[in-house]
Amino acid sequence: MSRRLFPVFLFFALMPAVGQEAPPDAAKPETPAVPAVEPKKDWRDTSGDPFPSLASVAAASRNMAQALNLREFCANDAVPDDFVRERLARFSRMTGREEDCRSLWDYFKLDARRSRDGTNAGP
Repeated sequence: MSRRLFPVFLFFALMPAVGQEAPPDAAKPETPAVPAVEPKKDWRDTSGDPFPSLASVAAASRNMAQALNLREFCANDAVPDDFVRERLARFSRMTGREEDCRSLWDYFKLDARRSRDGTNAGP
């Protein structure tokens, strides 16, 4: 039964593509040229916004969760030192700053908003 229905399904699936043809180029209306506008140099500056962007909140949350796991590794004597160093090096590559077991406390401050240079942006 399904072998009989497959050609019917294929016919109806390909039917809309059969009658479509591109219109000739002469039928396209010409669009007027838009003059190029020189963008401002600071058009992406969001430093005056009262709320941080969703991406920065997500990154801060991800970094805080990772720092929490790494802090547990640092505090646990059963975890080998090489493993902790390798994880800290990975986290350093993610954050762009040198991380050690003491620097992980920076991620647990109450003001989670951070500026681009890594310092607290709060009042």
